[in-house]
Amino acid sequence: MKIWHAFGSEHSANLVMIGRFKDADAAHSAKEAIDRLTQQYLKDAEAGSMTEADKSNRYSDGMLNLMQEIRVHNVGPAELEQLNLDIDVKLRGNEIHVTTNEIEVSAFLKIMIDKGAKLEVYSAHDYPDEDKSNKAS
Repeated sequence: MKIWHAFGSEHSANLVMIGRFKDADAAHSAKEAIDRLTQQYLKDAEAGSMTEADKSNRYSDGMLNLMQEIRVHNVGPAELEQLNLDIDVKLRGNEIHVTTNEIEVSAFLKIMIDKGAKLEVYSAHDYPDEDKSNKAS
């Protein structure tokens, strides 16, 4: 009898990212920026006006205008696709809690940094007690 041990590349990150802001207004502003950028991304995707190559290399006019308006300057065109992934974003007082099984979360990190966050990022696989206490708060 042979026993085969294999490892797949499908590993959920069980990632937790917490952005702590100086006050609840700053956290609200960051959450609003995430929501507005997500809406614009979905609007652009629905319009289908950009090719796949365009999506990874340039912003739509609407996205560029929005990014200037809300003062988010560090998210690259290719990172915008992350806004459409299965990622849960919750506003909790002066904090934003992001949870996901994805590992590609640089867009969220950059938006929160642009809005003044101090960030904590970890895998809830490795720190399950942290995950439970953050969900309870």
